[in-house]
Amino acid sequence: MVKIRVRPDTNKCYFDFQYLGQRYREYSALSGSKLNIDKMKKIAKRMDAEIELGTFDFGNHFPLSPNLLRVRLSEAEQSKKCEAQSRLRQGFLETAPNFKDFATTWFEENEPRWRRSTKRYNTSLMSKHLLPEFGTKLVTDITREDLITFRTKLTKAKSRNSVSTLSNRTVNSVMTVMKTIMDEAAYRFQISKVTERIQKLRIAKTKVQPFTLKEVSQIIETIHEDYRDYITVRFFTGMRPSELHALTWEKIDFVRREIFVDVTINVGDMEEDDTKNEFSERVIDMNPMVLEALKRQKQQFGKISKYVFCNSTGGPVDTKNFQSRIWNVTLDKLELPRRRPYQTRHTAATLWLSSGENPEWIARQMGHSSTQMLFTTYSRWVPNLTRRDGSAFEAMLQTNGFVPFDAGDAA
Repeated sequence: MVKIRVRPDTNKCYFDFQYLGQRYREYSALSGSKLNIDKMKKIAKRMDAEIELGTFDFGNHFPLSPNLLRVRLSEAEQSKKCEAQSRLRQGFLETAPNFKDFATTWFEENEPRWRRSTKRYNTSLMSKHLLPEFGTKLVTDITREDLITFRTKLTKAKSRNSVSTLSNRTVNSVMTVMKTIMDEAAYRFQISKVTERIQKLRIAKTKVQPFTLKEVSQIIETIHEDYRDYITVRFFTGMRPSELHALTWEKIDFVRREIFVDVTINVGDMEEDDTKNEFSERVIDMNPMVLEALKRQKQQFGKISKYVFCNSTGGPVDTKNFQSRIWNVTLDKLELPRRRPYQTRHTAATLWLSSGENPEWIARQMGHSSTQMLFTTYSRWVPNLTRRDGSAFEAMLQTNGFVPFDAGDAA
């Protein structure tokens, strides 16, 4: 940006700006009055526009400048670089692959660092959406307009149940994979980033519907006895279903009353995978309810399966089967509104917070990287913990002798 400055020793105005990576100071004969400064600001604004557009001619503005020769040499050097880059880019364009080939290469290069569920998910997004749309197109021919049109098309596409359209979350996931691929192509083939300024669609805030402690008690008492200990552990540890279903007996320390979480089992493949992230690998403390539930489970099923909670064949619990045959039936029997079993995790967080537990401890139990998510997601249920209900201020007033003024006294 071109700036107007005034020399303190001579009170003369001068231009101070960057051009072709170098700084220049071009002096004038004008004094530093407000009128002169305003005049020079208008010139400076025009210079900024020309530099931005690439039409700036240093010699036209400062024909007598002692810097003119240096500028011409810099311009000549810049011209050579641009020409070389143009030839290099042209060479890249002539050998650029189609989207399918490049996306396949990108996938193979990144596959080693992904969880199994991530590999499966990215494979699904590519095969269902990206390859049918862009597969035969050269990566260098895909434009920003193509991506925006594609995103609009996704918002109207039918979801897996063929009833509703794809959610904004799914659309964003597809576009994120596309952006990553195209950004890598831009780097390798020296082309412009066509993904710039393409914003993500807005996603509704996570719907948190925790159960009250009374409702938790009712559910534990009412649910099928084979799942009573299972649901008790879910409610009072806040474990994700994928973490609890992968839990094996070797990960439980009854002496230290700890549960070690380091693997998951995802819906669909029933095979073990890494935890969601590095913070999800954690140690969970057992409260008495969890301890007794796990002891009962150990006594009944400890010799049948390596999994703490298993099905009739010794395999891990199936999330969908549990929800449809056990969970929904229990809520209907209690005349409670249906909600996802995942709300057991939200319930644990809100109960811990409302009871006054240390937020840092809760974050560790939940597998969060910090306490920020707790207060962002659950603050509605923790007025006493956050002290934002005014009670702390009222207590301070009473402690210091302040009492409400009674209007009747004044009368």
